[in-house]
Amino acid sequence: MNQKPKIPYLNRELSWMDFNARVLEEAFEKENPIMERIRFLAITASNLDEFFMVRVAGVKEQVNSKYSGEDPSGLTPAKLLPILTEKTRVFSEKQYSCLHRSILPVLKKQEIFFLQPDEMNGQQKKFVSDYFDRVLFPVLTPLAVDTSRPFPLLANKSLNLAVRLMNENESYFAVVQVPSILSRFLQVPSDSGTAFVLLENVIACKLDALFESSDIRSCCAFRITRNSDLEIDEEAEDLLIEIQKSIKKRKRGKPVRLQLIQRCDQETKAFLEEALDISPDEIYEEPGPLDLTFFSKFASLPEFRPLCFKPLEPVYPPPDFWGYSDIFAAIREKDRMVHHPYESFETVVDFVRQAAEDENVLAIKQTLYRVSGHSPIVAALIKAAENGKQVTVLVELKARFDEENNIIWAKKLEEAGCHVIYGLAGLKTHCKILLVVRRDEDGIRRYLHMGTGNYNDSTAKIYTDIGVFTCKEPYGTDASSLFNVLTGYSLPPEYNRFVVAPHGMRAFFERMIEKEIENAHLGLPCGITAKVNSLVDPGMTELLYRASQAKVPIRLIVRGICCLVPGLPGISETISVHSIVGRQLEHSRIFRFENAGTPKIYMGSADWMTRNLDRRVELVFPIEDPDLKERAFSILNLMLSDNINTRVMQPDTSYGHIDRRGKAPLDCQAEFWRIAQKKAAALSEQDESKPYRPIYSADLSKNPSLLK
Repeated sequence: MNQKPKIPYLNRELSWMDFNARVLEEAFEKENPIMERIRFLAITASNLDEFFMVRVAGVKEQVNSKYSGEDPSGLTPAKLLPILTEKTRVFSEKQYSCLHRSILPVLKKQEIFFLQPDEMNGQQKKFVSDYFDRVLFPVLTPLAVDTSRPFPLLANKSLNLAVRLMNENESYFAVVQVPSILSRFLQVPSDSGTAFVLLENVIACKLDALFESSDIRSCCAFRITRNSDLEIDEEAEDLLIEIQKSIKKRKRGKPVRLQLIQRCDQETKAFLEEALDISPDEIYEEPGPLDLTFFSKFASLPEFRPLCFKPLEPVYPPPDFWGYSDIFAAIREKDRMVHHPYESFETVVDFVRQAAEDENVLAIKQTLYRVSGHSPIVAALIKAAENGKQVTVLVELKARFDEENNIIWAKKLEEAGCHVIYGLAGLKTHCKILLVVRRDEDGIRRYLHMGTGNYNDSTAKIYTDIGVFTCKEPYGTDASSLFNVLTGYSLPPEYNRFVVAPHGMRAFFERMIEKEIENAHLGLPCGITAKVNSLVDPGMTELLYRASQAKVPIRLIVRGICCLVPGLPGISETISVHSIVGRQLEHSRIFRFENAGTPKIYMGSADWMTRNLDRRVELVFPIEDPDLKERAFSILNLMLSDNINTRVMQPDTSYGHIDRRGKAPLDCQAEFWRIAQKKAAALSEQDESKPYRPIYSADLSKNPSLLK
């Protein structure tokens, strides 16, 4: 039997590292305000933590279990791991190069300093000493490690100090955890500029107070990253209790990375290596400070606002809802679209709030994947239940790293009288849908919100997403059918408009791509444009290669992982891959098919990853309203015209900026802000008498520099 030839396929872990490198480029970008550069650096550190906790940990588990199967790129886990280790080491070096050679010198010019203990003057040393005595000392718990006291179980991602002590010419050790409940950075008095000292340095300065009778020989900051990929028994009688147990296991997972300060002495390093049962290739010696994620909070200090992007107010209400105090009346008139964060997510919150208070609303059904800590959506759902509405909420407890938050909300919803479902066995529910059943004058009508992003008011200020409102009957019928599948034992139906995974989405996309191939052979207009967060699925990749070989033009906007390789002669010559990394995090999923000259466009929650197509409940829906279709087309076209935030993937899998010579600079995210503000200003001028007016910032068309 002939083995099927391998297709060109970039390993997903290596592709993800390339994505994080594109984020790091924004930290190097001198045109970005300095605090935004710091924020980008912090994002890369947070991204890398999660990458180690899940992806690297997974590869290590495969190696340890002797799994030797090849992934679609042809790499076995044993071959991938050293490549990945080298790539993460090089990346870590670039992070610290960015910090020490690019960012800190700019901070110094702004007279913002991070002081080392030997750089502090007498006044500053006294201030630090007083802070230690008043605040830190009562909180700290030094833990000795000896034959009677084993090495402590340290929390994942916690920052610690390993202290080597001497007693009668024999070394022994202690561990001091840097308390995460306190600010990592302490502002100290300064005659010139603004000065800070990091908390671990405050502790290091005062170790004598913690070990009064000991001879302190060295102190080394270290940090552990643990395997945090939960294994959940979905057949357990109570899924909520099972997930709570698994969350506790995450905190004591096997270490997969040990970060050490470079100047750590060898005896202490050897002690940590043995105590943590960690191999030399899992140790990362870094110039410090360790754990760069703290820079996110640092960049958000109020006094540094002038060194950040100018704040931009989302348009509220969005142009599609201008002049309507009754959101249901607006949706009855025609389908509506909202583009976040340029147009306020508050419109979605209003939809739920109005439904909660409207005496004609009978029921509300919603899926929740990730919600904020103080979610107004959840508050509105609770209010609706208290007002006697039938409220059904599917809370996905398996949303990685949001499990605890979702458990809290699920319990509060249940206490309020909502009917709560905790997802489906074996599947994550990732679709974004909200259904309101209302008694109108002409009968029962279903109002619907479908989106590309989570019902999260916090991330909606940063992530780019699109939401569509409709009350058209085919969509309402599909929504009821979908919720019946989610909440009961209904079999997946034949949907009118919806495309739903895991039962129909792969086949749908295959049909749509095959149709474009057929149109190309017939000489009819053809083409595929897709915007996703990740393109990983081998089947979709191979089908896109086939389409390219049939001369179908394919334009892909893939923010993160892209395993497809464009521009290869005879394989992917007609495919281009753009990655947009900028001020906003690109999150919307949009799919356009030329369809022999009558283009179709779809949006939804699914990326082109195997998990989205086969192992999750996902929703993709068509945009049929002519006005909304044209708007969706223009959104895609504008993103493809971006030449500031865009990097283009090359046939060698590297990414490069677009050559702007002879072209006007175009930042699509800045342009979306400008368009939203311009529409709001025009509507405001048309009708100054209406009390329901948008809030918008200064006219960006007259001053584009406000965006930076």
